[in-house]
Amino acid sequence: MDGWSVERLHADHAQALRMAVEHYDSATDHQRIRVFENPTFGRVMTLDGVVQVTEADNFIYHEMLTHVPILAHGAVRRVLIVGGGDGGMAREALKHEAVEQVTMVEIDGAVVDFCRQYLPGISAGAFDDPRLDLVIADGADFMRQNRDEYDVIIVDSTDPVGPGEVLFTDSFYGHAKARLAEGGILVTQNGVPFLQGEELAGTMRAFRALFADPTCYLATVPTYSGGPMAFGWGTDGDARKVDIGTLRDRFEASGIVTDYYTPEVHLGAFALPPYIARHLG
Repeated sequence: MDGWSVERLHADHAQALRMAVEHYDSATDHQRIRVFENPTFGRVMTLDGVVQVTEADNFIYHEMLTHVPILAHGAVRRVLIVGGGDGGMAREALKHEAVEQVTMVEIDGAVVDFCRQYLPGISAGAFDDPRLDLVIADGADFMRQNRDEYDVIIVDSTDPVGPGEVLFTDSFYGHAKARLAEGGILVTQNGVPFLQGEELAGTMRAFRALFADPTCYLATVPTYSGGPMAFGWGTDGDARKVDIGTLRDRFEASGIVTDYYTPEVHLGAFALPPYIARHLG
């Protein structure tokens, strides 16, 4: 299919995006990175042929992995992002003025460099914010060796193949929990359960052993095809019990303008259809 980027992440399903213009195509030590223009989704970044982010719909993914835990917690000062080289997760986390520091650990410095050049709208200045501490390192090694504590940890990983595979292990999740401050929340990217149910089931198995409140919540991101996407949620606190009035007050006080997240969407995202709930064990 000349002129098309074909993603074959799943054995029985593929999707294709038309490449109107190709802006970047290069293999790093870790993966092949490509950026191209699509008339519907704007600029698209793929890693080894798999869509990672698009200009048009990235707001859904990034808003839901940041604002849900931050506003549920209510007193977040320190955030750790594992992955997120495009800067979108840092962009949303740094919108919260009460957040004092965001540490972002990205394994591939080349991803950050070319995203700043070819996808600057995704980070929207986040890399220049003095509250951002960018660390180029293996996320699993960082989590194992680091001794700092964080109120929210966001695992913005690729799918569990290649460099991202280690970020889905029980050992990694155990080290992540050890880095959470009291009442802290761990959230993770867990794919599309209709096509990747085992991925979610594996994370939930680990979370059940680690956390008092293990579950997931959902959002639908058009370019992650196959149904709603699942985000793992693990905490020993009671942040998931926050009521709609409190969420509305916190959201209004934040002054943040969103295109997907609302307090109502926040609470509704935890309502799981049975085919997904079964993966929670």
